[in-house]
Amino acid sequence: MKHTSFFATLVLLFSLATGFAYAEQPAVNINSADAITLADLDGIGASKAEAIIAYREANGPFETAQDLSNVKGIGARTVEKNTERLTVK
Repeated sequence: MKHTSFFATLVLLFSLATGFAYAEQPAVNINSADAITLADLDGIGASKAEAIIAYREANGPFETAQDLSNVKGIGARTVEKNTERLTVK
């Protein structure tokens, strides 16, 4: 019985640990997100986050997530890596 409890505990701990590792990242609205939130995107650091905000202020809201590639320093690959998390609504 002692062996079964130990095994069950290990399975539970493993399940909890892997569940957090695969937790879905929250969506990021590129039209309203602040610099800290934008910098959390893959391949976007603080300077690119500021560039997104500056572009948004100068040109108005993004119509599609793909429009993010219009920002200097952000390419199609960066948009592609984040496509599941990007929203404009």
